[in-house]
Amino acid sequence: MAEQHKAGMMRKVAIGAVALGGLAALVFVAGRSEPVPVDLASVTRGPLEVTINAEGQTRIRDVYDLSAPVMGRLSRSPVTVGDAVTAGETTVARIAPGAPAFLDDRARAQAEAAVAQAKAAVLLAQSQIAMAEADLGHAQVNLSRLVDLHARGTAPQAQLDTAELNVDLAAAKLDAAHATLDIRDAELAAQRAMLIEPNTAGAGDNAACCVELVAPVSGTVLSVAHESAGMIQAGAPILSIGETKDLEIVADLLSSDAVRLTPGAKAYVERWGGAGVLDARLSVVEPAGFTKLSALGIEEQRVRVLLDFDSPKAARASLGHGFRTYLRIVEWQGDDVLRVPVSALFRQDGKWATYVVTGNVAVLTEIKIGHRSADYAEVLSGLTGGERVITHPGDRVVNGVPIINRDDL
Repeated sequence: MAEQHKAGMMRKVAIGAVALGGLAALVFVAGRSEPVPVDLASVTRGPLEVTINAEGQTRIRDVYDLSAPVMGRLSRSPVTVGDAVTAGETTVARIAPGAPAFLDDRARAQAEAAVAQAKAAVLLAQSQIAMAEADLGHAQVNLSRLVDLHARGTAPQAQLDTAELNVDLAAAKLDAAHATLDIRDAELAAQRAMLIEPNTAGAGDNAACCVELVAPVSGTVLSVAHESAGMIQAGAPILSIGETKDLEIVADLLSSDAVRLTPGAKAYVERWGGAGVLDARLSVVEPAGFTKLSALGIEEQRVRVLLDFDSPKAARASLGHGFRTYLRIVEWQGDDVLRVPVSALFRQDGKWATYVVTGNVAVLTEIKIGHRSADYAEVLSGLTGGERVITHPGDRVVNGVPIINRDDL
């Protein structure tokens, strides 16, 4: 009996031990943290470029705008947009004299009265000529008589001198009368011109009467201000010409970005519509800025910069004047830089930090960074090459939490 009792006690102890072990296992399992799935990246050495990104627009370096040198009737444009022109040879515009204006009843009555007045003035000038001719004839007859009398000694010298003077005066009056008649004839012609009406044939049918403009440079017609015929004022634009292969890029940068750039900086031209990325180089940072409203209505101080293409013309043959591009202008670059993905960085107590993976555990690490691009940041201290860091850490990632690479799931 005693042995049976002892065996029962041993079974109870064994069962209790097993139960306690199971309970301890459950407590351990319940208290253990599940690994947090994360994305990992490595700290590597390599090139790093810090760029200023902006939208740009291509433009022809030298655009020639032609304007009307005189007022007149512009003929229909002999060229259209896209036509090639040759300097000094291709006629790009033709300006003929404009037609006279229509006369209303009052203006016509005034013009007809002026013509009648001019005709009367012509008749008056003609009568003055007749009077001057009569005076001259009389003076010449009187002079001839006095010459004979003076030769006989019956006429004094003074009387002969007076007669000669009268002939000269009469001749001068006749010349003045003829000049007056010329003036009156011209005035009559001018007044008659006021009665000319517009004709249906159009002015300037004779090419000799017109002004023809030829292309000042060889290139391509970029725009035509007036395709159809019509009146044009002096100084009005007619068309623009430029060499489409001689392109540059213009962009408006924030003044705070522009001050960090120097001429000669490398640039990449992306999203321009063609295949690949084009190379360009900063040529000019204009010294004067201007104020521009942003899309949100905020006033921004902008500076215009110009860039030249480094890529050959064949690689950008489809680009033209006023095409949109996207630019990345290199502000700083390094060939061998310890770099960490920007997506792994965050601010901790005002300082930069990241989570370094040590033995499948996330370890909060404070670091110092230098230059930073859109993808990578330069590591000055706190990390070494080859270490793995957590990118885009969520709120479940804390210091000391176990992690697992999402790619291993």
